[in-house]
Amino acid sequence: MFAEPSLTHRKEDGHEVPLLLWRFPEPVLAASSAVLGGGAGLRGWLINASVPMSYARPDPEAHLTALAAGLNLTGPGIGLLTGVDVHDVVAAVEDGVHVYATVGLGAPIRAAEPGVTGHGHHPGTVNIVVWVPQRLADGALINAVVTATEAKTQALSDLGLTATGTATDAVAVLCPATGEPAPYGGPRSHWGTPLARAVRDAVHDGGAVNLATGRSWSDRAAGPPR
Repeated sequence: MFAEPSLTHRKEDGHEVPLLLWRFPEPVLAASSAVLGGGAGLRGWLINASVPMSYARPDPEAHLTALAAGLNLTGPGIGLLTGVDVHDVVAAVEDGVHVYATVGLGAPIRAAEPGVTGHGHHPGTVNIVVWVPQRLADGALINAVVTATEAKTQALSDLGLTATGTATDAVAVLCPATGEPAPYGGPRSHWGTPLARAVRDAVHDGGAVNLATGRSWSDRAAGPPR
């Protein structure tokens, strides 16, 4: 059974800023597009941290490394950032696949928008964390990342958005590091089918709330510093 994340906080600029924390009892195999701990390999922890919508630090990897050190996290892990208040994380479970999504849709984009240049980013962000309960073969692990991304885009379409995501989306697919590897991770594979359904549901539900409220962590932080 994949553990629920714990909700904790760190002190920054006079505010209690929330983050989600997973501490794995033993290293898991992961493939991720995260700014910290991206790539494929063994990972011992994962954090998903809220940041202000004005976030513009040029060193997010160093920022996340410092956050991890402040939580006494050691060894390789995964760090994600989002403008969404992580209190609003949405979980979905389908046939043993667990998905956790924080969904910010304030700046949706189409990946191949004609005529777009530059590298402007907006920290709304859709972050997706997926747990598959069987070890995935190397190719299946990467394919599962693709399947999660396809399901995210389907969710946005179902919400009525002409978009493929935001400019800063990230995904992490995790599975056991040992055991007989499942060979496939596509959307019609044994694990890819429930993965796609769970990702679609989590992103759709989280996106519906975000579109209705426009809520971000900056809104909660707008009160007086503590």
